[in-house]
Amino acid sequence: MNELEETRKLMLDFGKLKKVAAREADVVPVAVQNADTREVILIAYANERALRHSIETRTATFWSTSRNELWIKGATSGHTFDLVEVRVNCEQNSLLYVVRPRAGGICHTKNRASEPRDCFYRRIDFETGELENLDP
Repeated sequence: MNELEETRKLMLDFGKLKKVAAREADVVPVAVQNADTREVILIAYANERALRHSIETRTATFWSTSRNELWIKGATSGHTFDLVEVRVNCEQNSLLYVVRPRAGGICHTKNRASEPRDCFYRRIDFETGELENLDP
């Protein structure tokens, strides 16, 4: 069990963007939404190369800020996403990828039944400040 991924304790990485900027990575955040359910699946980053690859291949592609390389979501697991649409926000500083999962799950985490979840499987309890797992 990965503590960060399964804990009830809120441990947000408020320094993430600072770490990305420190590497001088020219990226924008990308919200990823399931075309069929409209659920937000994950948040990632894209640079020009990742966006160009996404559009050319119609496969959701990102820039891995931790590995500093092109990241085709699901390339190793087979859980890739067809890119249906790319939207740009009003200030042109973030993107929305509307995707359709090709096969399998969405997130690398799994619930107790070993089924993949989407990445937003926990919510903050307003009373306690703890995380509640919606797909244990």
